[in-house]
Amino acid sequence: MQITLLDGGMGQELVARSGDDPTPLWATRAMIDNPGLVKAIHDEYFAAGASVATTNTYNILHDRLEAVGLDALYHALHLRALMEAHESKAQAGRGLIAGSMGPLGESYRPDLTPPVSVSAPLYAEKARILAPHVDVILLETMSSLDLARGALQGAQAAGLPVWLSVSVDDRDGSRLRSGEPIAGLRDLIAEHPTAAVLANCSMPEAMLAALHELSSMGLPFGAYANGFSEISSLPLPDTVAAPDYTHRHDLSPEKYTAFVMEWVALGASIVGGCCEVGPAHIRHLAASLKAAGHNIL
Repeated sequence: MQITLLDGGMGQELVARSGDDPTPLWATRAMIDNPGLVKAIHDEYFAAGASVATTNTYNILHDRLEAVGLDALYHALHLRALMEAHESKAQAGRGLIAGSMGPLGESYRPDLTPPVSVSAPLYAEKARILAPHVDVILLETMSSLDLARGALQGAQAAGLPVWLSVSVDDRDGSRLRSGEPIAGLRDLIAEHPTAAVLANCSMPEAMLAALHELSSMGLPFGAYANGFSEISSLPLPDTVAAPDYTHRHDLSPEKYTAFVMEWVALGASIVGGCCEVGPAHIRHLAASLKAAGHNIL
């Protein structure tokens, strides 16, 4: 099978390598304080076998920047992230660039989802900035149907293929973190052109249930899980400060690869990793996919 191998997590890698404490700006702050570090992580993922560089633009959002008085840098920060992805791709001599757009409000907080009338224009603004510089728009960690609806509507402004990725309940992967069934995505992708449907930033144990739903939607599908302990049962922050999620210690590259190979056996053709899944995981996964006779694009 032809496999698009995504990279792994960026934000947690940046926090770990910079040695800085997480802030509300998270991965965005690292670009300001540690220029070149994003490119170095992209480089490692390409070297590990990834076929995609996901831009470090997930968290560049007005609501995050306004809170710390840096909203004037909104456009410039996008360009900085895009430059580091492009430099890495040029050095690798291959690969796609996926323009990441993360959730408004806060990751894992579907209760903070703004109305579509608010979110769609914000996503359209972001999509227009990314459009000239990326191959695909990647909507990540969408945790409710309304958030996915606004993001899909806004993403069309790029005029590019759009991959929609949702975050699911860690205990019931057939449902979004909002509690809504994944099956509700069918209406959204009927309304707005969508090139692929994915699940991300949930525990790998939840992904098979999610993929059973996504596989029935008539589109390329896949998953990229995180390496956090269960989030669904945790109290979530009332602010946009970075939560202190606990990374699990049992998710070795070998164990993560075993999960992903189950997804591929189900027909998933776009796979990779999210938070706490790093270059070592992607390297082992790439080798295992090739050994099983799959072709990594």
